[in-house]
Amino acid sequence: MGADPARNAEVAETPVEETVTRAIDEGRRRISRRTWPLLATGLLGGIDVGTGVLALLFVEHETHSKLLAGLAFSIGFIALTLARSELFTEDFLVPVVTVIARQARFRMLMRLWVGTLVANLVGGWLFTWLLMAGFPQFAETAVEAGSFYVDLGLGVKAFALAVIGGVVITLMTWMQHSTDSTGIRLVPAVTAGFLLAGAQLNHVVVNSLLMFTALHTGDAPFGYVQWAQTAGLAAAGNVVGGVVLVTLLRLFQSPHTIAEERANPALGVAVGDDRRED
Repeated sequence: MGADPARNAEVAETPVEETVTRAIDEGRRRISRRTWPLLATGLLGGIDVGTGVLALLFVEHETHSKLLAGLAFSIGFIALTLARSELFTEDFLVPVVTVIARQARFRMLMRLWVGTLVANLVGGWLFTWLLMAGFPQFAETAVEAGSFYVDLGLGVKAFALAVIGGVVITLMTWMQHSTDSTGIRLVPAVTAGFLLAGAQLNHVVVNSLLMFTALHTGDAPFGYVQWAQTAGLAAAGNVVGGVVLVTLLRLFQSPHTIAEERANPALGVAVGDDRRED
């Protein structure tokens, strides 16, 4: 890319620089997916998180402990990591870095975000319907869990919990891209899943799936309009926490890598080509 090879070798030895390089390479792959693979990956992401919701409701129903239920929920994030599915909020780091490095276009990032979020919600809605049809005894627990996010309202507390949720999930993504070891990648998956569910952080996909379980019972004290309002606020807060407080600040740690990638934007133009979008 026109930089001094000796300098490149020195920079490559920095763990932060290596993580950014991995993120850019992975971002190229994610952001250039064709439509059906993108949607299928998102559907599977919603279903995988649904397994965590199953674990959460089962454990909370049996133990009445939100702490243990939050730990059980991490099963869903383990599934995400090992099965290579994807959440909307996981894309606050990898493809964003790729766009900033001029290796993909912004409109391709929007396509990825919208497609993945919609697919996450559709997959999660279907799985939670099956969940409540198969385990009607969880109905009271599901209504309590889903109502929590509506009861937060649309104020400062709800938004703050959403920002924290975005920080946690994007930090998980950063830590997972700092290593090639699958075993080590499971550590942030478990800890992030535990924090999101155990601390009841406001995460757009997690809270949506818990609200869906309540809605499927027919006894939820809220409707889909309130779900949409709650999910919209959560999504906005997640973006602020993930993109602004984690991704952009982390990139200031590795200006050389970003500068080198931005100096050669030709690949980004190819990734953003309309011919890759069908």
